Amino acid sequence: MPYGYNGRILHVHLSDLSIKIEEPSENFYRTYFGGGGLASFYLLREMKAGVDPLGPDNVLVFSCSVLTGAPLSGFSRYTVAAKSPLTLGFGEAEAGGFFGPELKFAGFDALVITGKAAAPVYLWIHQGQVEIRDAGAVWGLDNGRALDKIRQEVKDPKARVASIGPAGENMVLFANVMNELTHANGRTGMGAVMGSKNLKAVACRGDSSTLAFAQPEKVKQLVSWHNQRIKKHLPNIGLSKYGTPIFVLGLQKSGTLPTRNWQDSVFEGAENLGTSGMEKILQGRHACYRCAVGCKRTVKTDAPYHVDPRYGGPEYETLASLGSLCGVDDLAAVAKGSEMCNRYGLDTIGTGGAIAFAMECFEAGILNASDAQGRKVLFGDADGMLWLIEQIAHRQGLGAVLASGVKRAAETIRKGAEKFAFSIKGQEIPLHDPRGKTGVGLGFALSPTGADHIEAPHDVVFRAGTVKLINPLGILEAPDPLALDAAKVRFFKQAQLSWGMNNVLGICNFVMAPLYALSYEKLVEAAGAITGWDTNLWELLRAAERSQVMARMFNTREGFGPQDDRLFRRLYEPIPSGPLKGKYIDPEKFDDAVRLYYEMAGWDENGKPTKGKLHDLDLGWLMELQ
Repeated sequence: MPYGYNGRILHVHLSDLSIKIEEPSENFYRTYFGGGGLASFYLLREMKAGVDPLGPDNVLVFSCSVLTGAPLSGFSRYTVAAKSPLTLGFGEAEAGGFFGPELKFAGFDALVITGKAAAPVYLWIHQGQVEIRDAGAVWGLDNGRALDKIRQEVKDPKARVASIGPAGENMVLFANVMNELTHANGRTGMGAVMGSKNLKAVACRGDSSTLAFAQPEKVKQLVSWHNQRIKKHLPNIGLSKYGTPIFVLGLQKSGTLPTRNWQDSVFEGAENLGTSGMEKILQGRHACYRCAVGCKRTVKTDAPYHVDPRYGGPEYETLASLGSLCGVDDLAAVAKGSEMCNRYGLDTIGTGGAIAFAMECFEAGILNASDAQGRKVLFGDADGMLWLIEQIAHRQGLGAVLASGVKRAAETIRKGAEKFAFSIKGQEIPLHDPRGKTGVGLGFALSPTGADHIEAPHDVVFRAGTVKLINPLGILEAPDPLALDAAKVRFFKQAQLSWGMNNVLGICNFVMAPLYALSYEKLVEAAGAITGWDTNLWELLRAAERSQVMARMFNTREGFGPQDDRLFRRLYEPIPSGPLKGKYIDPEKFDDAVRLYYEMAGWDENGKPTKGKLHDLDLGWLMELQ
């Protein structure tokens, strides 16, 4: 019998409302593990190149891993993947919370959705059973009301629901998928893909006791060890106490906090957005499934903005994207913006990027009041920022233009707007300035999904005393945060595999080595105790590389190449102020670093994995799809 997983993949074809259950072999699971690895397999196998991402031929995958749902802290994440309507390439977004484990408890390791329903539907998956239900009564509702209505209809107040809001229904290209109102599969527009398929939600309910482990007593021991270490491990203590808002002042002090659409990297209002500001509106904290860290915040305000605590509170990326990037230092407004994005189903990074782009266009005279119902939205305009969120979610007025992302919006507006439209592969930029940590720049450029801040651990944290944390990856000397040399590329390649491993295993970066409490050695123990496999770190990192190569193959099949592995204009310009004043990324050195990465990765000069690399990773079947 399988341990740690069910051995069952659910296939739903919405066009004819048919259901099929696949039972892959153990070797299949040990090859692809889960997350982006398992999802990439189905996207490549089930989908032809060139399909319309908002058409019925796109394939949508919800993917857990062989470890998802184990009771260790952080083993709760799952992936939603499809061809991205935002980038037209590989689309993937991960989330924590409770939905991933519940899908496993309900009897399935992954869900593969094809076709398009004739009318709105949602899926009800419970105790191994599957129903395709009429969503007429929930279509048009925001995520909070939809959650309540679905739980009422399935007669289970503990059902876990991943849903889209009006933004996904309106196919905003950076719409997300929300579970439990506070956990987002945020990036690459997966909410728009659900909307295009008339799929409002997936609801799950199961029994955790149905998930068997090979060595249950060993799993219990590891749970106890890990939770005790979390209480003593300083980085985890900081996350538990302050959550990700702790990063605001960290980036401000290092001069890497993107401000006013990347015009600067320090923000005079950062103190208001950081932990001291959060203390004034904080109502509590909460955690994902069985997690002892509890990094999630719950906030509430009443005036001048009413913020509903059901929607949690802003994470770092939201504080920066709706805050410093837009020149807004009003934390209550940013918290309200966070609530609105969760309510409507919008990626906060994409939303903040679109609004900051519009603000700079207003500042430059490219947009004027006549383009926005008589309103001119400039940097620092908190009410204007909230108004644009509403407009984007409902594709109204200027919001209808911004809803397609900054790249397409600039093409529509023209008049020089492209000078202020910052994206990579069509996706808006996370809030970390690579001019102060060039490894992040490599992650932005080389991520298959477009700019991504969690492609690899950030190089700036590995100083002389902490480089020992990445010794198991073969990195013995601390990387220079500002360098773009061979040592930096080698560091990035190995660090990328580390966080890629977390992806395919469904593990949160905030519990896992190299920075957090679970060591690589203990991870290998946990994987063996859960699955019964005699595994090691080499095998797990190989699974990560296999996932990365499949995602790259997806993109090369869609026409992506070296021209897409680049940064954007402002990163090649000197930072105007702050601790890193005058620093910039040399575009020629950066391109050289990307080409060196290709060689290290076993890719050709066009960034395509070689025949040898495919066979090395047991992916020779991909040769037939080229």
